[in-house]
Amino acid sequence: MAERIFGHIPNVYEGDNFENRLTLSHSKVHRPTQAGISGSQKEGADSIVLSGGYEDDQDLGDVIIYTGHGGRDPDSKKQVANQILSDKNLALAINCQNGLPVRVIRGASHKSQFSPEFGYRYDGLYKVVKYWKKKGKSGFNVWLFRLEKIDTDKSLGFEVKEDAPEYAKTTRTTVIQQRINRDYSLTIRVKEIYNFHCQVCNTKLFTNAGFYAEAAHIKPLGEPHHGPDTLDNLLCLCPNHHVMFDFGGFMIDDDFTLVGLDGKLTVKPEHQINKDFLRYHREHFTI
Repeated sequence: MAERIFGHIPNVYEGDNFENRLTLSHSKVHRPTQAGISGSQKEGADSIVLSGGYEDDQDLGDVIIYTGHGGRDPDSKKQVANQILSDKNLALAINCQNGLPVRVIRGASHKSQFSPEFGYRYDGLYKVVKYWKKKGKSGFNVWLFRLEKIDTDKSLGFEVKEDAPEYAKTTRTTVIQQRINRDYSLTIRVKEIYNFHCQVCNTKLFTNAGFYAEAAHIKPLGEPHHGPDTLDNLLCLCPNHHVMFDFGGFMIDDDFTLVGLDGKLTVKPEHQINKDFLRYHREHFTI
């Protein structure tokens, strides 16, 4: 099976159109030629297609309430059975837990003002911010996922749009692509090294989608820090200590002693942390 890619596909840009599901699959933007969710319950979901399949979907543009997979009659398009949190649904839940982006593609058959007039259109990256179960319009339980557009203008410098002076009297703009191609496999790797335990407090959080931890960059990505997306620049932290670390609540000495907290950072032999990044964090994020 081909390696699953989380994030943008090289040489494919937001707004690109595709004639049908076959060309969409060949482009690697969304590999399945029929299924609406591309993913697995072990890895997460890399892409979804909005094609008008589920009655409980809501498309608000930058926010999508996406109905999970299963329980639908293929002819009437109505729910006839309860959905469960497994398979493709669990894949989307894993995205939420692990901060993995999902590519969103809208099809012409999707009843929304944001849909293309024909074929399919790649509409960029979204994050799964929450998910929940409720009784749908047909009276059966469905799993709903709230997807929010990743603002590529403001987050991590993925994309910068600037008005071109020579087009000042028209509606055209020049789009400069400045993507940071994050390697999301690294976020999974650092969590696996520590078996989802926080390196600071050893907490391991359990949710209905499995264990939860966060991958924290020591030297931040993007402007103005330009930290690398590498394993030696990552920590596995619980949410509390992630926030504290990002906002200078504690720092880490070169010998991994915690400053501002008691104790010492847990570091496994297979995780070589670059101490230059620790020094950068101490210099820039603590008072």
